[in-house]
Amino acid sequence: MKGVMYDKKIKTIDGQTLSEMDLPPTRFIIENLLPQGLHILAGAPKTGKSWLLLQISLKIAKGEPLWNLQTERCTVLSLCLEDSLSRIQQRMFEPTDSAPPNIFFSTISKSLNDGLCEQIEYFISEHSDTGLVIIDTLQMVRTNSANANLYAADYEDIALLKQIADKYRIAIVVVQHLRKQHDSDTHAMISGSTGLLGAADGSYILMREKVGDREAKLYIKGRDVEEQILTIKRGSETNEWTFVSNDLQNFNPISEDKIILQITEFMKKEKEFCGTASELAEKISCDINGNVLSRKLNKFESKLKENGIEFIKLRTGERREILMIYFPDDGMTIKNLADKQSVKYAQSV
Repeated sequence: MKGVMYDKKIKTIDGQTLSEMDLPPTRFIIENLLPQGLHILAGAPKTGKSWLLLQISLKIAKGEPLWNLQTERCTVLSLCLEDSLSRIQQRMFEPTDSAPPNIFFSTISKSLNDGLCEQIEYFISEHSDTGLVIIDTLQMVRTNSANANLYAADYEDIALLKQIADKYRIAIVVVQHLRKQHDSDTHAMISGSTGLLGAADGSYILMREKVGDREAKLYIKGRDVEEQILTIKRGSETNEWTFVSNDLQNFNPISEDKIILQITEFMKKEKEFCGTASELAEKISCDINGNVLSRKLNKFESKLKENGIEFIKLRTGERREILMIYFPDDGMTIKNLADKQSVKYAQSV
């Protein structure tokens, strides 16, 4: 009876413990645009979805910026299940003469109910730096479900892929078509039930105003990205999509977070800081909650490193502190933050 009761117990974590856990920040494969998780890219046939995904794949595999947004260089797996190798090769020759060795294509795979998840996990086991998996299209990996409830079937299929994305902290993008019926919410036009959106972390809708237009709107909505609408334009020669504008006020794809810039200027002057996130906010004259600033530090850790700034979080009694060091490239500064921490500790005792 005791074992039965234990099985019924809900595994919980209290708020204090959770707030003190040093959890990794959300991984962005494309800065502020494509985070880890399961995402849906939808659009009408012949809109340019495959061209867009190829462009994204090549940029990520090379670690090159997309529309001036930084990408994380990593391995890409692209399941082009409605294409042939010949067509993929022809597309690839438009934007580049040679593709990098860390982008992999396949025109055939198993279905979701017949081993696809295992195939993806095996690929990841062979390529530990995998950051993006593309499935074009979702319908090609689905089988007729015995579940009469369309919502449940859609949710279950997406959830299977989301589990992999969450487990390995990668982005998985599945391609889906749009319904012909117009809806005031563009994202609700994705073909299928609301179960698809319910289980997905984000959705990207590519729409042209009329057939033949080179310009299109990319509607973006997700749990970890700000809702926005990008206007992009497809080139007539290379078929590459270029950035035109964003509906967000004062949006600039090359601008860095203002707070990170303030921290950078502060650290260049002070060289070293040790204190709470709230104290750091006060030092940089920033009207922001300490917890919010702490999350921003995690999110922009790579940017700070590019600026010569590294940090670690410490626990001193009841205080949660941040040790932050600016490493000027002068050939004399201690370059290892752990060593710097040891020196600081030795001086304190």
